[in-house]
Amino acid sequence: METQQLWVEPVGDIIIARIRGACTAALLEECQRRVIALVQDTRQVKVLYDSLEMDVPSVDIALVQQGLESRAWERYGPLPLRRAILVANTRIAYRARIAFGELGEGSYRVFYNDLAAALRWLDEPPEIPA
Repeated sequence: METQQLWVEPVGDIIIARIRGACTAALLEECQRRVIALVQDTRQVKVLYDSLEMDVPSVDIALVQQGLESRAWERYGPLPLRRAILVANTRIAYRARIAFGELGEGSYRVFYNDLAAALRWLDEPPEIPA
C-alpha cells in the first residue's frame, strides 16, 4: 500500500480521509482503523471522505466498506458519525451509497465535486427524526 494513496488527518473539527488511485480492501481497512482511532482520540464526529481522485472501485470493494461499518457497529456500538462523501462521478456515488447505505440517510450524504456544500452539511446540526 503506497502512503500517498491514503491520507487521514483531523483538520479543525473534521476528520478528513482522502483516498487516491485504486482502492483495495487493505486500503479501506487501514482508512477505517485510522478514522476510528482519530474519532476516539479527538471525539470529533464529522468525517469527510474525499474520493475525488479515487479510481472507480468494484462493487466488491463497496461491500468491504459495508462489512467494515457492520463490524465497527458490533465492536464499538453506534458511532455517532456524520459522514460527507465527496465523489467525482455517479459511478463512485453509487458505490458509496452501497458502502454506507445501511447507516441511514441522516448519517451520511454524497456530494458531487462540491467540497463547500459537504463542509456546510457537516456543520449543520443533524436532523432528528420525529
